[in-house]
Amino acid sequence: MSVRVFPKEKQGRGAFNGGEIVENKPIGFPQEASPLRPYSNLFYWAHARAITDSTIGLHPHKGFEICSFVLAGEIRHYDTKLREWRPLRAGDAQIIRAGNGISHSEWMGQGAEMFQIWFDPNLDKTLAQPASYDDYRLEDFPTHTQDGVSVRTIVGQGSPFRMDTPGIQVQHIHLSEGAQYRIAAASGQVFSAYVVKGEARLNGHETQTSDFALISDERALEIEAIGDAEVFIIASPADPGYPTYERLRRA
Repeated sequence: MSVRVFPKEKQGRGAFNGGEIVENKPIGFPQEASPLRPYSNLFYWAHARAITDSTIGLHPHKGFEICSFVLAGEIRHYDTKLREWRPLRAGDAQIIRAGNGISHSEWMGQGAEMFQIWFDPNLDKTLAQPASYDDYRLEDFPTHTQDGVSVRTIVGQGSPFRMDTPGIQVQHIHLSEGAQYRIAAASGQVFSAYVVKGEARLNGHETQTSDFALISDERALEIEAIGDAEVFIIASPADPGYPTYERLRRA
């Protein structure tokens, strides 16, 4: 059984445009000094915040599925397939299935926050596919509320969010003070949890805003809110069943 907690100050760091956009990175790129390396079919995870309006210029991607989950404010996206700027607001999400190649640019408004998370969907397959892109709105995602817990399913049962990366479930959970929530673990499943706001116990370990936890070899993920709390959860397979880029890179 294993619960590893990474406070914000022990995560990786990044910035764009001289600090106009700042990031903490629970999972950094292989060349970066993040303590947690890519695992499962998660390759990269950044929490970006815009200090002022700022644009990240056009840059290329291949193979990976790049997902943006908007936490606050507004972002806008441009890519070489759609060739237009599209807005996304708090609660919205987007996926770029980068396939055989696409370039994109992002604008973040002052005060905007988002997770950008890269998934490895088996590059042997996706590098031969054309790139594709989808936006999803907050109201597209099913939400269930009970006993002080509100669970929004972003990827999983009832959600239209489509991924090529197998075995992924994503939930955004709001808990009132003292509320509890439990997610049973399937065989070989790991949980990645980011505390967006507040304080919560994750399998008995106290965490606070911007802490990240990797939970593996546990029967369940158990969350207990110390105060009001907001937790973003990804469930994924410990072994995706194919050679991920990170495994090939280390070979």
